[in-house]
Amino acid sequence: MNREPKRIFTSLTLALALAGGAISPAHAVATFDEVKRDFRPSDTLILDRSGEVIQRLRTDSAVRRGQWVALPDVSPALRTALVLSEDKRFYEHSGVDWRAVSAAAWGNLWNTKTRGASTLSMQLAGLLDEDWRAGAGGRSMVQKVGQTVSAQVLEARWRKDQILEAYLNLVPFRGEMVGIDALSRTLFGKAAHGLDEREAAIAAALVRAPNAKAAQVSQRACGVLKTMQAPAKADCEGLDLFATAALQRKAFDPSEGVAPHLARRLLAAQADTPGRSGVPRTLASTARAPLQRFAVQTLTQHLRELQGRHVEDGAIVVLDNATGEVLAWVGSSGELSGAAEVDGVMALRQPGSTLKPFLYAEAIAERRITAASLLEDSSSQIPTAGGLYIPQNYDRQFKGLVSARTALGASLNVPAVRTLVMVSPDAFHKQLKAVGLPLKESGDYYGYSLALGSSEVSLLSLTNAYRTLANGGRYSAPSLVKNPKPVFKPALDARAAFIATDIMADPMARARTFGTDSILATRFWSAVKTGTSKDMRDNWAMGFSQRYTVGVWVGNASGAPMWDVSGTTGAAPIWAAVMNYLHKTEASRAPTPPAGLVQSQIRFGNQDGTPLEATRTEWFLKGTEQTIFAMNSGATPARLEGATGRNGLKRPSAQPDTPPRITAPASGTIIALDPDIPPKHQRVSFSAEGRGTRWLMDGKEFARGPRAQWMPWPGRHVVQLVDAGGKVADEIRLEVRGAGVREASVRGGVAAAR
Repeated sequence: MNREPKRIFTSLTLALALAGGAISPAHAVATFDEVKRDFRPSDTLILDRSGEVIQRLRTDSAVRRGQWVALPDVSPALRTALVLSEDKRFYEHSGVDWRAVSAAAWGNLWNTKTRGASTLSMQLAGLLDEDWRAGAGGRSMVQKVGQTVSAQVLEARWRKDQILEAYLNLVPFRGEMVGIDALSRTLFGKAAHGLDEREAAIAAALVRAPNAKAAQVSQRACGVLKTMQAPAKADCEGLDLFATAALQRKAFDPSEGVAPHLARRLLAAQADTPGRSGVPRTLASTARAPLQRFAVQTLTQHLRELQGRHVEDGAIVVLDNATGEVLAWVGSSGELSGAAEVDGVMALRQPGSTLKPFLYAEAIAERRITAASLLEDSSSQIPTAGGLYIPQNYDRQFKGLVSARTALGASLNVPAVRTLVMVSPDAFHKQLKAVGLPLKESGDYYGYSLALGSSEVSLLSLTNAYRTLANGGRYSAPSLVKNPKPVFKPALDARAAFIATDIMADPMARARTFGTDSILATRFWSAVKTGTSKDMRDNWAMGFSQRYTVGVWVGNASGAPMWDVSGTTGAAPIWAAVMNYLHKTEASRAPTPPAGLVQSQIRFGNQDGTPLEATRTEWFLKGTEQTIFAMNSGATPARLEGATGRNGLKRPSAQPDTPPRITAPASGTIIALDPDIPPKHQRVSFSAEGRGTRWLMDGKEFARGPRAQWMPWPGRHVVQLVDAGGKVADEIRLEVRGAGVREASVRGGVAAAR
């Protein structure tokens, strides 16, 4: 007995000397502010432009740390449970509980099991300095003494509340969970300030035995609960069930908020920034939190209304016209989507008719047409990589000659292709690249189908291209961080951009297709264009006001086609809702015309004396203005129909007294219905030579005479021309792609040819 105390004293003296040398520098223990500053959560918080959190995203997979929690934000029950469980005299000692040390020493001497003497301050010292952390065999004598000295230094420099706050944020609880925020959100699904006495008891029990089995945790928690309550009131049986359920819960999602795709994009951009290293705790974005929430809500609400039409995905981008800053970025419909991780803002999709404003602007800039120039809208066969396509328009017949203003506003397809023939696919391709559309292939690769949006673009790049129109043809890149001085460069003739914008803002220009009271009409000035890709795979609404540009895409991330979703029922209602939200209190005024434009009163003529369009005032590039637009007086309707136009598109002709034969369309034609237009308003035109003919569709008569119209439905069909004797004189085969209304065409019967 006399030798043992002497051995302990000798070892303790040596350990104190060694430990004292190890921590002798005054700066060996960090300050509270330094520890808090160096704390790194496993999540990054994405903030909006005013500092509000809009997304939490896990960026460290090795450990699960929440945010640093200030002591006043920790529930009193947890603070009480921790002190009672780990360090009853925490507020009395100066780092070392000598009474506990004495009891532990005597217990070790007599092999009696006692509570450990490690105080919260000593445990925190071990968390702050890895030199004092226990190894596989526990702490050595030197480590124990060093930890003791460090605890006393902490007590001398830190306040008690700082020690308790740091401990709660740094202590490992269970598995990968470190700190009270991670524990409370993972096991209890709430913030630390909401923990009750049962939850606090479980948390305190996990400090002592982080990876113990549920039965051991509940037993230890029961002891803690009894010190907090009267033993008779402690419901240990209920606590056992509660603890078992809590330890199985994983309520702390890797990502939480209203802007997951924006967060990932912002983090990726930050990682690519030269001179930046490590993952930041917070990142500030340019988004507006209220607008972001509204956009998410609007998208999900509208897609729910479209249930049953095979559409589950969508995306929204809102840009500030002046700076290019992203004000809202909704990449997915979230829980409605089968591919919620796919960012619809960055995914490449076919833009359909949304490229037409840039095409007409280029043609106007090159002085090939004016906004009043007459373009022919008639049945034509358009060669593309997928075959021969016959675009259709809103009503049952083609419009004939229409002005470029009407062609763009009403989104007529054949005039757009004729315009592209004048401009050339290569020149149009260069124009699209100039406004920031990253087309992968050359203009020659896309050919004339480029007029109808056969390329692939992202919603972000397309929205920013429309922002280029809003800025009078000046391009600058969009930005997720504050960009007070964007670098602009000319990308499109300012005068042509103004005219294209004026057409998109003109409700009368789009009246022939969309009517004057469509969803596209706003109570404030705005310019807008819709578009749908072939087979109804992508639906767009793109437009801008004086201050904002809004782009919306609706479709399926898988690329599957939608069912009966047009330009005015898919993306347009979402676009209108977001625009109306932005302008609840803000005005929007039409842009000021740039220099080099003139206005002229114009009128349209026709051979029979009826005007093609109403008299109006039109904008012109200076030097291109004129007052009268009419058909060539030397042309006749027969010549126009039978001619092959400048664009090389073949049109049907009718010759009398010839053997019956089908002159249009050609056999093997693929008819692509325009998804922007309701199917019941679309017709395919047939023409033939010969007299006394009848038309059969799949064996059933549907029209008589040299001309016929038929409302198509999807599938492969056989069209036969029968002569006066009932003999099949000619036959073609065609395929219809897109949506159709078969019932209406059956009811139409022969009357469709009238």
